[in-house]
Amino acid sequence: MVSTTTKPDKKLINEHFLKSKFPKKRQHYKLDNFFCFQGDTGKIIDWNQSRDILVTEDFIIGLIEGLEQEIGSASSVVMYNIGAEWGKRDAKFFSQWFKEEFGYEKGINQHILPYVLEAWWWPFTAQGWGNWDIDLSDQKNGFLFINIFDSAVARTLGDVGKPVCHIYAGLFAGFFSSLIKKELDCIEIQCYAMGETYCKFLLGKKETINAATFWQNEGATAKDIQTQLQNGEYLK
Repeated sequence: MVSTTTKPDKKLINEHFLKSKFPKKRQHYKLDNFFCFQGDTGKIIDWNQSRDILVTEDFIIGLIEGLEQEIGSASSVVMYNIGAEWGKRDAKFFSQWFKEEFGYEKGINQHILPYVLEAWWWPFTAQGWGNWDIDLSDQKNGFLFINIFDSAVARTLGDVGKPVCHIYAGLFAGFFSSLIKKELDCIEIQCYAMGETYCKFLLGKKETINAATFWQNEGATAKDIQTQLQNGEYLK
């Protein structure tokens, strides 16, 4: 399920019937609440005043395999860059939406980070991008881990023996870079498409991600990488 953000305006606000009727409603992440299906116009408008497009698994397979056929291994870089641009644009949209949705005068940087991040990801869950769990315990060391359960990409491609969720990695890099106003990179160090039960991402500075990439290429597992980073080995 893909969402295309549009500029909030009066017309779009009125298009979501439930939000127009209950503007203060907060428990709106059920399918019938979050989406407004308009049979007469063919539009699907979500609670965040964005127009959504329903896609099949064949669309995802076609996109990934089409890119690989055209540009080979560089397809992963393209998907990452798509995600990064998406994340940057979504951060801008979210910063404004967060204040309007909850009636806050303060910006997102003035609120507790876990609360802000859950508010950001909940719509993605509703749109079919999967549940998440974010580990902020290593934030003081300059990196953090994000787990994605039921990744739309990995679930579709199945066990192919390699990380495939490059668009997620780019999304996290773009969003968090915009959030803290510092350039961050992201890498998937564990993937459902590798036979794991969930996907795991590492977000951090370029040198951190470079170290993790090297270890991963040398055969290190996600647990190995996490242990080495927490021991400060990437600083050597």
